[in-house]
Amino acid sequence: MKLYCIADEDTVRGFRLAGVAGEAVANGAEAETAVRRLLDDADLGVLIVTDVVAAEIRTLVDEIRLAREHPLIAEIPGPDGAMAGRKTLRQFVQEAVGIRVGLEEQ
Repeated sequence: MKLYCIADEDTVRGFRLAGVAGEAVANGAEAETAVRRLLDDADLGVLIVTDVVAAEIRTLVDEIRLAREHPLIAEIPGPDGAMAGRKTLRQFVQEAVGIRVGLEEQ
């Protein structure tokens, strides 16, 4: 099973440092092209996209989630943090575990 990241340049660079392949995209059209190309890869298990990229291709992301078993699409906050109205990673962890983790967010 492979992981792949489609996001802004900084996020992709970070994932590459962790050994995860990726592709930097600048807009929704580039993101959609990259995602559609990757859907042919049977070894792709997890596709990591930032919430900003996912928002630009929301229809495609929803189609994949509803119609396909894999890849799992994981939306993560980008370098600027979570989009307005979205929970942060810390909030998800705190809800799942039931305890406060680290410092409180502003």
